[in-house]
Amino acid sequence: MTDAPDPAPGGQPRFAAVLSLPARQTDVPPGIDPGEFRLALLEDTYEVVAGLELVTSALVLDPPDQPDAEAVTWPGTPIVRESTLAGAFAALHALGAGAAALVAPDAPDLPPLLLGKLFRALGSAPSAACQADGATGPDGLVALAARLPLPEWLDTALQGVDLDTPDALARLRAAAPRPGLVPQGPAWHRLRTTADLRLLDPGLEGWENTRALLEGHPLNS
Repeated sequence: MTDAPDPAPGGQPRFAAVLSLPARQTDVPPGIDPGEFRLALLEDTYEVVAGLELVTSALVLDPPDQPDAEAVTWPGTPIVRESTLAGAFAALHALGAGAAALVAPDAPDLPPLLLGKLFRALGSAPSAACQADGATGPDGLVALAARLPLPEWLDTALQGVDLDTPDALARLRAAAPRPGLVPQGPAWHRLRTTADLRLLDPGLEGWENTRALLEGHPLNS
């Protein structure tokens, strides 16, 4: 991370924030504590965001009191306490962001390049999305980026949509006043069930905390 983030459109900094939300994970491999698993996913996802060049990392908490989640962040990381995507974007704008990406907390092996593509898409559109492609197909979003402040149509749409909404991308596109305002970057996976673990690539660098916790557990089970 750098002290001088690359300007977003309008000359303001870019922020990328990981959401620490109640876990949707329905099951974990036997012998793994669900709370530890959630934190491992969160920490690895945060490390992806914190390692982005020319972007300021942040953490969004809902519920607001999560000392275990705050403990995985680097010193000085902005902490936002908001329960909606619209509220999180507004809080990041108040911190000085001219553009921001909100990232799901269960994408520990997310390639930084995908977030870079979302930010680049904001040069020609007010928002851009990375759809979640799980073991059973598309399901919600991995990340959503937007120029700030949000346009009114997007702010309104995000009052009833979050990254877990299965048809989030379709809803946002339906709310847009014309086509092309929510371009889609390459899809990626989130880890929300044990079936999703088979999507992890042991040869891919990163996701060290998740990797250590899963040691001895076959990913294709």
